[in-house]
Amino acid sequence: MNDDQTNGPTYDNIGFQHEEGRPPPTAPQQGIYPYLPQETPIYVAVIPQTINTHHTVTPGTPHDTGGKKGTKKCPWKYILCGSLCVLVILAMVGLLLWYFLYYQCLLGKSCRTGGKCLSPSQWCDGVRDCPRGEDETQCFRLHGTNFMLQSYSSDSQKWMPVCADNWNNNYGRAVCEQIGYKSQDYVSYTQTSPGSLASGGYMKLKPGSNHGSRIHSLLTYSHICSAMAVKLHCIECGVSSAAPSTRIVGGTEAVNGAWPWQVSLQIYGQHICGGSIISAYWILSAAHCFQTHSNPGMWTVVSGDVSLLVNYGNGKTVRKIISNEKFNTKTNDHDVALLKLNIPLTFTRTVKPVCLPNVGMELSAGHQAWITGWGTLQASGPSPDKLNQAQVSIYSREICNSPEVLNGEITETMICAGKLQGGVDTCQGDSGGPLVVKQGGVWWLAGDTSWGIGCAWRNKPGVYGNVTYFIDWVYGHMQNE
Repeated sequence: MNDDQTNGPTYDNIGFQHEEGRPPPTAPQQGIYPYLPQETPIYVAVIPQTINTHHTVTPGTPHDTGGKKGTKKCPWKYILCGSLCVLVILAMVGLLLWYFLYYQCLLGKSCRTGGKCLSPSQWCDGVRDCPRGEDETQCFRLHGTNFMLQSYSSDSQKWMPVCADNWNNNYGRAVCEQIGYKSQDYVSYTQTSPGSLASGGYMKLKPGSNHGSRIHSLLTYSHICSAMAVKLHCIECGVSSAAPSTRIVGGTEAVNGAWPWQVSLQIYGQHICGGSIISAYWILSAAHCFQTHSNPGMWTVVSGDVSLLVNYGNGKTVRKIISNEKFNTKTNDHDVALLKLNIPLTFTRTVKPVCLPNVGMELSAGHQAWITGWGTLQASGPSPDKLNQAQVSIYSREICNSPEVLNGEITETMICAGKLQGGVDTCQGDSGGPLVVKQGGVWWLAGDTSWGIGCAWRNKPGVYGNVTYFIDWVYGHMQNE
């Protein structure tokens, strides 16, 4: 957490310091967005600096064909050559069609493992087509801030609200387990109005249905519903026990219970990165935290207090670290990871999960958000013992990618947030920690701290992994691990 401005980017955990100087952001500027030298994006934890190099290929001189002018050619050779050219072109067209329609799966859905592409009608049709069966386990999702349950219809190839007629907690618990939560996480089901989302009809329990393991097979299409739609509470999430500070410029110390999902990820008792509790077994963090140290046995997860000293030497051990397979160390794309604990957390007033964003939520541009962490208060500065917090603005991708800000570096897997005037930002040691937004009375995990140019520089907001983009990936691993 940083409310100061410094002269150059630094790297934590490995003692490396970039020595190139840079004018401080408070130097005289011209215009609203002053020109600043383009800096190489850096991580706020663990990973050394990487420089992108672009290679230019100079077109060569056309080769001499070696033909002799005026020499007669046999016509069959031209016919053969033309036929071969046609065959080559057809082969290339076929390869491109295969690549775009099958490998890229533009017209259907791709299995998470095996690369198999399914047509939309094969998804949730009662037949297990994917190697790990996700085509039959990813048939339910929660929508919006009211947690309305939707089911996928293979017949209409649409997501539809689930009618609450004859629904009970046995069905609710089974669905939540299928989504990726544990039975002991389950809270309850209630009812909610589906609004315009029911314009195409409902998925409804078949008459005489009994609770079973394959809930989706018990549902059928119905254009009417005498009750409202199912509202499902798979886990009690996003509820804090204390209000954060109202100060919005710079960082302040947090109080116990304000951010109960924040954890410290440590190696041999030393804080390395942050993370967010999303269930009793699962922590969400950033992939770049584990590029150097990927052995789960090295890590412990410490939670429950704003002071690192209070829980020194205590923490949960890690069974597995799952970094996103598409994480790119050069572009910082897909910077997200999951940690599965050996022993589940016990939820208390100061240990609680944050809500994962549901489909239909917009947690990006224009929202006010909060960042928390035990990162340094200035680049290369000391790390605090107490958890710090600050309020930031989430900016649109257009603003983030403008030449004066982050110059096209922000992809769909990222969001940027901070203060364009500088002075508020995450810094070294905050990596993997939460960027949260409050909507509908609960806190949602919008991002995980990823990278930045310096700490709290003018026109250089911090960059976060876009958790909304990763949500299918997260639930997919929660279901199968």
